[in-house]
Amino acid sequence: MFEQAFKNIDDALWKESGCTTELDYTEQTSWLLFLKYLDGLEQDKAAEALLEGKRYTYILDVPYRWESWAAPKDADGKLDHNTAITGDDLVDFVDRKLFPYLHGFKQRATGPNTIEYKIGEVFGEIKNKIRSGYTLRDIIDHVDALRFRSQIEKHELSALYEEKIKRMGNAGRNGGEYYTPRPLIRAMIRVVDPQIGERIYDGACGSAGFLCEAHDYLAARPNLSTTDLQILQTRSFYGKEKKSLAYVIAIMNMILHGIEAPNIVHTNTLAENLADIQDKDRMDVILANPPFGGKERAEVQQNFPIRTGETAFLFLQHFIKMLKAGGRAAIVIKNTFLSNTDNASVSLRKLLLQSCNLHTILDCPGGTFQGAGVKTVVLCFEKGAPTRQVWYYQLDPGRNLGKTNPLNDADLAEFVELQKTFADSDKSWSVDVAAIDAASYDLSVKNPNGGEEVIHRSPQDIMDEIAALDAESAEVLGKIRGLL
Repeated sequence: MFEQAFKNIDDALWKESGCTTELDYTEQTSWLLFLKYLDGLEQDKAAEALLEGKRYTYILDVPYRWESWAAPKDADGKLDHNTAITGDDLVDFVDRKLFPYLHGFKQRATGPNTIEYKIGEVFGEIKNKIRSGYTLRDIIDHVDALRFRSQIEKHELSALYEEKIKRMGNAGRNGGEYYTPRPLIRAMIRVVDPQIGERIYDGACGSAGFLCEAHDYLAARPNLSTTDLQILQTRSFYGKEKKSLAYVIAIMNMILHGIEAPNIVHTNTLAENLADIQDKDRMDVILANPPFGGKERAEVQQNFPIRTGETAFLFLQHFIKMLKAGGRAAIVIKNTFLSNTDNASVSLRKLLLQSCNLHTILDCPGGTFQGAGVKTVVLCFEKGAPTRQVWYYQLDPGRNLGKTNPLNDADLAEFVELQKTFADSDKSWSVDVAAIDAASYDLSVKNPNGGEEVIHRSPQDIMDEIAALDAESAEVLGKIRGLL
């Protein structure tokens, strides 16, 4: 039933001139799902209060509740066509009254971690792109048929929403920005093995895939107490996201995974000065796939001891700083990070090896990220002690990966098992840090069983590095001239 409802919603959105991409479909579905979910949440809380002899104070005023404007019901519990607005009146109400009212919660909320604040933030970031009130009425009717009440219903809805995010991620070149393959995420989580009571963080959370999977990993533990569930609900998962659409999707994704008021902040993580991070801010576990290939402005680079325009390198510094002593991390990064010879790359590898135990490097094949042709590695490390030995695993599913043949959990099962003991195999081996060049800190993937250097750098990577080296040379020459 849910799957057909989602298909009907997409079919209706396809007719809309303002909705032309999978990103638009997901965005417009998200705000409607959010309001339908909020309606169910408020009804449940009101029913609980009634059983306890208490009075529930609704978040939304009567005219703005789903049951008032979206789906008023008659005595038989069916849509009351006499009071349900449609056509231009519906679009006018949504654009001129509903969205401004909901956005106003950001100013009225008592704090950023409340659901009121999330409502205000979400509806300040997105706009209704559905211009036909008749199409909007059709979509609302489909959304109203969905139910969020039971765990089974939430699980099915979350799976469908994940599939929608996956399609959105695969729709363009920036696929990895919105969607990290879930089998890869689950393998990373098994390596860092988060525990209940630990704080788990993703400073570039995108659609919150890492946080949702970490929640599912912990929620599946047997014999969880009421206290455990409360901890998972309120103080286990933390994220930051810069882009508006990704932020909205992350909020909705976490809600569908059972987190009522997700601890996700809409902010540019890299705009925060590393020097301002205190012990109370630090996290036990960090899981992330930060964006790479971006070029950050000079004023952003000032926040970091290792100056570079490469977004992913700045995020890696942020993550190292954000980890508690003894904290664990698994980070996806472009594989050329292991061998680039520019000063920033060398300095960052040195920092990582000296301040953390980089115990595992997972080398992912091309095609792991659908829609993104770059090769990646996963860095798994623990903060607080220097690296003595690095264990490598070269993932080879035995087939070409792609949209019709994606990565699956079975592909990563051997990696997860061998990683527990850092065992050698045809695909895995260990390297002592003493054997790593102390000048370059080159961490290239060189499988002694295959004998071949695995990293193949693209012409663009080489050109970028030449440009970076030219910029460094120009800076040095400028300083020399200043001394003359």
